[in-house]
Amino acid sequence: MYILRTENVTMKFGGLVAVSDFNLEIKHNEIVGLIGPNGAGKTTAFNIITGQYTPTEGFVFFNNEDITTCSPYEITRLGIARTFQNIRLFKDMTVLDNVLVGNHLRLRSPLLSSVLRSPRYRKEERHMIQKSFNLLRDLGLDDVLYEKAYSLPYGKQRRLEIARALATDPKVILLDEPAAGMNPQESIELMNFIHEIREKFDLTILLIEHTMQVVMGVCERIYVLDHGVTIAQGTPEEIQNNPKVIEAYLGVN
Repeated sequence: MYILRTENVTMKFGGLVAVSDFNLEIKHNEIVGLIGPNGAGKTTAFNIITGQYTPTEGFVFFNNEDITTCSPYEITRLGIARTFQNIRLFKDMTVLDNVLVGNHLRLRSPLLSSVLRSPRYRKEERHMIQKSFNLLRDLGLDDVLYEKAYSLPYGKQRRLEIARALATDPKVILLDEPAAGMNPQESIELMNFIHEIREKFDLTILLIEHTMQVVMGVCERIYVLDHGVTIAQGTPEEIQNNPKVIEAYLGVN
């Protein structure tokens, strides 16, 4: 059974077809890549899966449940989290507070309880803070708990954004160009980090990435988009040797 799949998904913006007949199938605990040249439709596909866009045609299923028309909030509560190509942290908040924001999704106390700081809410709050401490420790960020997010080195900002996504207790996490702006050594560390969080949190991971070292180093299967159309799918070895993929990236006539 597939934990996440799309069925004949098409997204049109006026006369522009950004994604056409996109079929994706991901099993539990897989790491799958989505690659393609700039403008291929990768981020549009992410936006469809996470509810930012409702597709013009087709369906999105999560654990066999149709989530095609669900809101981003509903999809996150179901268990799909994401990061963004351009880091979207609360830069003037501390590292701990950024992760606490993610934890708030799972609060069960009603709004009035939080305003009045009822015993139930205070108990939940203590649990949430401890959970955030544990998560930041597991991700190697416990030494910067009270630092402002903007003051962190770039690599730690990326890690913090992933930590905030993990705070929502996802089953699937979508990473949008996590290696963007990283040097080769940081990219190697990122590959190890992705494998670590997959095992530690029992995650299924879908990632967009332009750094081929990362894609080929972590992904078990890869889908390739070009002008919104899936031109190839397969193992890293199959993708590396696929003539259509080579042509899309190199512009071979």
